[in-house]
Order: sequence, then C-alpha cells, then structure tokens
Amino acid sequence: MKRRDFFQKSALSIAVLSGLAAAPPKAPGEKPFRLNYAPHDGMFQHHAGKNFIDQIRFMHEQGFRAIEDNGLLGRPISEQEKIGSTLASLNMTMGVFVVDGGDNWKTSLASGKEEYRDTFLKACRASVDAARRVQAKWMTVVPGFYDRRLPIGLQTANVIDALRRGAEIFEPHGLVMVLEPLSDTPDLFLRYSDQTFEICRAVNSPSCKMLFDIYHMQRNEGNLIHNINACWPEIAYFQIGDNPGRKEPTTGEINYVTIFRHLSQKGYSGVLGMEHGNAGEGKEGERALLQAYRTVDHF
Repeated sequence: MKRRDFFQKSALSIAVLSGLAAAPPKAPGEKPFRLNYAPHDGMFQHHAGKNFIDQIRFMHEQGFRAIEDNGLLGRPISEQEKIGSTLASLNMTMGVFVVDGGDNWKTSLASGKEEYRDTFLKACRASVDAARRVQAKWMTVVPGFYDRRLPIGLQTANVIDALRRGAEIFEPHGLVMVLEPLSDTPDLFLRYSDQTFEICRAVNSPSCKMLFDIYHMQRNEGNLIHNINACWPEIAYFQIGDNPGRKEPTTGEINYVTIFRHLSQKGYSGVLGMEHGNAGEGKEGERALLQAYRTVDHF
C-alpha cells in the first residue's frame, strides 16, 4: 500500500469512529410499568412540548401503555382521529374521557328534569362516535348536584332512570360508563363507594360500572382496601392521586405501594388514570413524577 493511501484510509477510519462517538445510538425506551398507569395531556409538556401527540409518544418511551383525556369530546374530530391512530401505532390503551354535555356537575340527573336528561343522553350518543375514533371503552359520568327540594329516594330513582337510558345507548357498542363519586363539594349527589355500588346494581347493565378514584375516596371515606374489596364486582376503573394535594404518589399520606400490590394480587389488569397534578415544576417536577411511579410500581 502506498504511504499516501494508508494515511487517507486511516484518516477516514478516525473520522467515522469520531462520528459514532459524537452521536451515540438512541437509548431504548423505559421498561413498561407493571400496572397500566395512564397520564394525561400536559403532564409531560416540559419534556415533550405542548402537542398532545408528541406527549403521547414521550409517555410511551417512558414505559406508559395507556392515556386518558377527560376533554376528548371537546377536541376537533380530526384531532380525535389523530390521537386514535397514534395510540394504535404504539399499541396503547385509551382510558376514560368525560361524558360532558356542558356543565356536567350542575346538569343534575337527580332532579329528574327532562332537559337535563336529554342533555346527558345527547352527550352519550356523541361519546359513542368519539370512543370509536380512539378505540376507547370507558367514559366518566357524574350525575351532578343534589336537588334538595326532593327526598333522597326520589333523587336516587331519577339518577337510576337516566343511567338506564344511557346504558341502552352504550351497551350495543360494548362501551362502559363509569360512575365517579367525588369529594370536590358536598353539593355533589354521588360521593361514596357504597352509594355508587347500589346505583350500579340498580341500573343492572354491563355498561354501568364504578370508577374508584383513590384520592376522592380517601377524602370522603378512607378505609380504601376494605371498600375496594366490598365494591369489587362493580369497579371497572381506578384513578390515582395522593392526599392532601392531589399530586403524584409518595407526596401524601396514601400508601400506594400497598394498594397497587393489592390490586395486582386481585388480578386487576385495567387502566389506572393519573388524575392528579405534578408536585414539582418544569422538567425537574416531571422527572420526580416518573421516579415516584417507578418507586410505587416496585411492589
């Protein structure tokens, strides 16, 4: 080999090796979590940007295999379709969105008023189309406020009647509305797990089940594992949030390691919606949230 050729080939080899050193291959995604936790829009915006599709891809890279999107019904159809195709390409599950006919808290099914029931049923029909676009199965339903002019028995009957009508819309499509008892205000009709269990039994449809939000139930009644066991036949979905503060696990008083171990032992394989905010700000707060879930997922 001529001396000039030798130096040219040596220089080329060094350049290639230097280039490889400067641009290492992309690291593989994080290992999937043991349970199917579902983040929501904005939870990782400092890492992935404001675009929800980019956030979904980031969530997948971090090991999540589900999302939830309360405001899905308010998104343009084209965006719903894009969300659905992204989830399908990543083999991710769509969790709950809200059956929202407007101000769904104050549109009280407890009143028995036809206008409120019709608004609810219209939102149910719109939810069928939205669910198809994103391959969703579960949709959150909140009956609204008490109507304190009526005895509690009549209010309960009014709620059951409206939910039966909603179940008639969902059942042919294999969809499930999940009733969520809440702690935000004592004016809300649905607040306790046993009350929700009773209503699900009365509606008597596979399309009417319970959403057990661990944050809300800790605030309203505590005794979480006992109440989960008692209501187990009617629970179809869980949501997460620590108390006080409604932030990620490890920031409050709830022992999520024990709860997640219990759900795993009972064979729960559904979605657990991350229905909370980030305790910290910016990228540092998002990294802390990810670490918190890795910690509590190790049970």
